[in-house]
Amino acid sequence: MERENTHSDQAYQILHFGFTLAPILAGLDKFLHLLVNWDQYLAPVIARMLPFSGHTFMLIVGVIEIVAGLLVWLKPRIGAYVVMAWLWGIIIDLLLVPGYYDIALRDFGLSLGALALAKLSEVEVKVPAAARAQARTA
Repeated sequence: MERENTHSDQAYQILHFGFTLAPILAGLDKFLHLLVNWDQYLAPVIARMLPFSGHTFMLIVGVIEIVAGLLVWLKPRIGAYVVMAWLWGIIIDLLLVPGYYDIALRDFGLSLGALALAKLSEVEVKVPAAARAQARTA
């Protein structure tokens, strides 16, 4: 008998896929600039504190985002909290740049999604899917 997916299973799968793919794509685009020139989002006050160029910093950010996406894929319970914290760092940066408050608000919503994935991951770890399926058929 095939296992029926619950709504929480489906939500977990959607969030797991999304929070794996989005950071990886955003990280890759820090190198490609196909979506946007990401350097514009770095707050000048932060850029002035760096020991290297803002562009170099954004390349480092890209690598971190790729690693964060891979961490979500491999260890979603940990990776989701990492992505949530990373998004809060981005939110703080965006609040220091006038005109990007809408993007900060969007990233706040994304951070809530990352938190939801972390919480759902805790359930997935405590009760493996196979055990839940077996319990339903018993």
